Formats: sequence, structure tokens, C-alpha cells
Amino acid sequence: MKITKETSLVLALWVALCGASICASGCRDKPENLDLSVEQWRQDLKYLGRTLPAKHANAFHYTSKERFEATVANLDRELEHLNSDEIWTGMARIVALVGDAHTYLQTPRDRANFPIDFLKIGNVYRVDAVHSEFKRALGARVVSVGNTPIEQAGELIFQMFSQDENRSLADAFVSAGLTIGGELHGMGIIPDRNTAQYTLVGDDGKEFTIQIHAQAPGQPGGELIQASKERPLSEQHPSDPFWCVHLANAATVYCNVRSIRSLRKPGEKMLKLVEQSSPKKLVVDLRQNSGGDYNEGLKYLVHPIRNMPAINNKGHLFVLIDANTFSAAMSNATHFRYQTNAILVGRSIGEKPNSYQEPRSFILPNSHLTVHYSTKFYRFIESGENVVRPDNEIEYTWEDYMAGNDPALEWVLHYSDEGAHEK
Repeated sequence: MKITKETSLVLALWVALCGASICASGCRDKPENLDLSVEQWRQDLKYLGRTLPAKHANAFHYTSKERFEATVANLDRELEHLNSDEIWTGMARIVALVGDAHTYLQTPRDRANFPIDFLKIGNVYRVDAVHSEFKRALGARVVSVGNTPIEQAGELIFQMFSQDENRSLADAFVSAGLTIGGELHGMGIIPDRNTAQYTLVGDDGKEFTIQIHAQAPGQPGGELIQASKERPLSEQHPSDPFWCVHLANAATVYCNVRSIRSLRKPGEKMLKLVEQSSPKKLVVDLRQNSGGDYNEGLKYLVHPIRNMPAINNKGHLFVLIDANTFSAAMSNATHFRYQTNAILVGRSIGEKPNSYQEPRSFILPNSHLTVHYSTKFYRFIESGENVVRPDNEIEYTWEDYMAGNDPALEWVLHYSDEGAHEK
């Protein structure tokens, strides 16, 4: 399922995905300040260059120390010729070289959001939501940002993302970054952080452009209108971190778990619903899950389900995953695979299961930007490729999205006890 700019960048993309992380000196306890002198930026850059390697559990597991230090030195030499967006995005690219998704420079609050969202399906970006002024753009294919083809713009934004994760994890980050003025300006894609021109192609095949202006931090921009009028079951109750429903016609209990935190009470409700309804199938949906504490997931989700003999059998227990199943949710997905008889359905998880996690943070002294870093290495699979793939991979199309279809859930609901997929 998709992650929009509003949900994934409330503080910054990976703050939303990682959840609350622990700061060594207090997260953003001072207002951010991007209006700095060259010397102040240089002090921040030097602080970043020495502090991140010192605090990270293994800062050079992916990028060599020599390359990391050379990249810091290159940015230092260019500082006098750069604007503030070019500097902080340059720092973000340095942090991204470390590689793991829990290590990143948090996007500034004043990032110049454009009231438009993109969704990437396959290799195509489309306008998923937009301010009502640009209603014509809904569903249109994105061709370029300014004079930069969309594929090239996406590759530039990708440089700010953790470089040693499976590429699918970057899709939400890149899609969001393509609608953020600070990132587009910093990467040289647009000349003005507050204005962007997008070239689009509608369903009629005709090309057109829209010019859109950024919203100031805290500025009420109104609700964006959505391309899809139909929303699948998985997108219901968007503010509820753990909810379940009995789908009586399908003899299935479906549970959407969006966070691995405070699971005791909702976990008990899930077990009670299963006991009362005696379903043939239980579906645990982790596709929108940003993580938390995997021990919480083990205690109140994985182990109680494992101890339900009627459910913990092949063809009766299913776990839905996709690229954005992150952190503790990724960990618990592997626990379901190895500790239960669950069938994993959906798309491969973007975060590597054997990777650096447990984030902490520090603040740059002058800009007060927040840098997150990993403190511990976890291994959740013993051998084979470093990726969690589903037992049954399900892709979805733009047509599925527009119709409100959920092919992964539909596959589960039509799965027979004998293991055959009934069309």
C-alpha cells in the first residue's frame, strides 16, 4: 500500500517510519535555522563528519571511510557557492552513504511542501492527490519536473536516501521528495524552492503543465482531492494503529496492524474476536506498519497466534507485507515466517532483515538539524539473500488502485484450504 507525503513526512520521512527515536541531546529542542553564514555551515559539516562515524555502530559497513571523508571534503570546498537547500541536501547525501534506513538527516520543517502527491506503480509516477485548483492533474502521468525528466529527477532524490537498503524501500521517499521544494531546489531540479512546474500527460494522451506553489510551515492548505474515489479495506480507520474486523462472508478475521507499540489491549481484542467468530482464516496486515518494538510484537502478536492450533496452520494464517513494512514490523514478519505456519503475501520488504537499527540522534550545533544513526546490528535471517520475500508475490496496477482493489487481500480470501488459488 502507498505511503503519502502527509503520512510519511509528518516530521521527516524516516521519523514517521522509524517512530520516535531517542536523542542523545534532545530532538529539535531548538528552532532550526537554515539562514547561516558559510563558517557556521562549515562548523556543522565538520561536526557531522566526525560525530556520525563516532556514534554509529559501524558507519563504514557499506561506504569506505575514504569515500565518506572525501564526500565531506568536497562539500566543504563548495560551501561558499551553495545556497542553504544545496547544503542541507548535500549533508543528507553524506548521511545516506552510511547505508541503513535508520541513519538519515531529518528533513527540515521548512521544506516547502507542494500540495500534490505522487504514486509510483511499476516505473510510472502518477498524480495521486492534488489541491482542487489542479483537479485536471488527477491520475495524470508525470513526465518531468521543471526541465528534468521524472526518471532523472527521481535518481537525484534517491541520492538522499539510505544507499544500502533494497531499492524498493526508496519508492515512497522518492515519490514524496519529488513534491518537496527544499529537496528539488537543493538537488538543482528547480530554481525556486517555492515554485515547481510539472509536465503531465492525461488519459487522453495530451501533454500539459501545471505550476504549483509551496505551502509555508503550518499553513492550512485544505484537503487534497484523491484520484481514487474507492478506498480498500486496508485504508479504513487511518488513525487507528491496530484494528480488526470479522469478514463473515469469507470466514476471515482481518487485522490491520500499523504500529508495533502498545499491543497488549488490541492483541487481546484480536484473540477474543477470533475465539468468538471461529474464522477459517486470520490475516495480519503489516503493509502500513512503521515499526516500534519487535519484542512487543512477539509477546502480543506472534506468540499468541502461534499458540492457536486452529489458526496456526498452512492456509489459515496469512501475513500481508510490502516494501514499506519497516523496522520492528519487518522483524516480526520474519518471526511469523520462522515461528508459525503463516503464508506471507504481497511484495518484498524494502528494509534488509540483517542490518543496523536501534536509532539514536544528535543535533547539529548551528542549524539544529537532526541526524539519526543506528547503534546495533540485527540478524533476522541466517542464510540466503538479505531480503524478506513473500511466499506469494502480488503486484497491483493503477487500475487496481483506482478501483479500490486490494489484490493481495483478495488472493488470501480466495485461497483454498488445499492451497489452490481459486480465481
